[in-house]
Amino acid sequence: MHKVAIVGRPNVGKSSLFNRLIGRREAVVADFPGVTRDAKEEVMLYHNHRITLIDTGGLWSGDEWEAVIREKAEWALEGADAVIFVLDPRDGLSAADYEVADWLRRLGRPVVVVANKIDSPKHEPYLAELWALGFGEPVAISAEHARGLDDLMDRVMEHLPEDDSDVSEVAPIRISLIGRPNVGKSSLLNAITQSDRAIVADMPGTTRDSLDVEWDYGGQRFVLVDTAGIRKKPDTAIEDYAIQRSQAAIERSDLIWLVLNANDLGDHELKLANLAYDSGKPVIVVVNKWDLVPDEELKRTEKELDQKLFHIAYAPRVYTSAINDYGIHDMLAEAMKLYDKWQSRVPTAELNRWLEIWQMKHAVPNFGGRPLKMYFMTQVETAPPTFAIFCNRADYVTRSYEGFIQNRIRDDLDLAGIPVRLKWKEKGPYKKGRKGQQAEE
Repeated sequence: MHKVAIVGRPNVGKSSLFNRLIGRREAVVADFPGVTRDAKEEVMLYHNHRITLIDTGGLWSGDEWEAVIREKAEWALEGADAVIFVLDPRDGLSAADYEVADWLRRLGRPVVVVANKIDSPKHEPYLAELWALGFGEPVAISAEHARGLDDLMDRVMEHLPEDDSDVSEVAPIRISLIGRPNVGKSSLLNAITQSDRAIVADMPGTTRDSLDVEWDYGGQRFVLVDTAGIRKKPDTAIEDYAIQRSQAAIERSDLIWLVLNANDLGDHELKLANLAYDSGKPVIVVVNKWDLVPDEELKRTEKELDQKLFHIAYAPRVYTSAINDYGIHDMLAEAMKLYDKWQSRVPTAELNRWLEIWQMKHAVPNFGGRPLKMYFMTQVETAPPTFAIFCNRADYVTRSYEGFIQNRIRDDLDLAGIPVRLKWKEKGPYKKGRKGQQAEE
């Protein structure tokens, strides 16, 4: 697969261009510099070519993130077939632009100079100065208005080798890491991939946007998504938007790693657990920094976890330490196991044999001598497994009895650790009678 990196100073429109080229809003965009810090990658298609496109943080930013952003950008350029050097020429070239150009020359990658924010032909005279960078003719585009993108990609394609390799059509398992700020999500991502892909710092809020990383484990492809830490009350508008992006990443994921700090459990874990549960995706509770819990506190900490996460008690739990790689392989192995179960389908005949057994094991709800009657059960969806149970009165189903059926499905049908959805469908005389009442009304 080809690899193309987008680089440039802060606030020149790199993330806007990244979003345009991949065809959706994946990178956070704002009108002030410093939003993008990590190197964010996505796969785009252009003329039947699969290209890994990488958005990088603003170079020569002059702030405390400058060195680490440059380090991530250098990683992005390793093995890159081409580099898109984005500039905003309307204010002329700055000293930082020349420094970025010198840096790119030293790295020795093919460079396509892009003049962004050229919204109409009358702005094209701004391009003249860009020839001085020494990379040839600049390409005029407007990422905001989708102007000049085909011209840009045609120039990029000149630097890409012939695509003669077979690309696997097997979809990867997509996993999102969610949690409060500073629980160690980025450190876990780095430990899994054995790299420094994600920026790690002691201050909360380091990750500003979701970061996708492709990874192969035991022949299985993964896309691991490091999301921004979810606070109860975001401090800034950009943080609020980053949280929305995290929630969108959850919706697009197949599984969720709910990352907790073993030494700092609070009420916010309950909210995050609700978010994970409502998604309908399999959840693996990752208790990070477990190595820092004193031996005498282990049982108390486990009991506290049981209390705070009681409503997702079905979710498997993995204890990890990103520092010493403890539990890392368990995270991936458990994810592969749950993914297969999440997409499984149970034959209808087997379901109805079990339905009879469950009714004998546990008394059905009974209201004034009128019991709940369950006639038939079938699976109507996968991912998550969703079952329809036909009964006489859906309003007779109590929360505790529904929980009993869900637990039995997990235990008896080999769906342990999987969220299970139930749909109660009425059939029989009561349903017909109620329809008649509604018609009269």
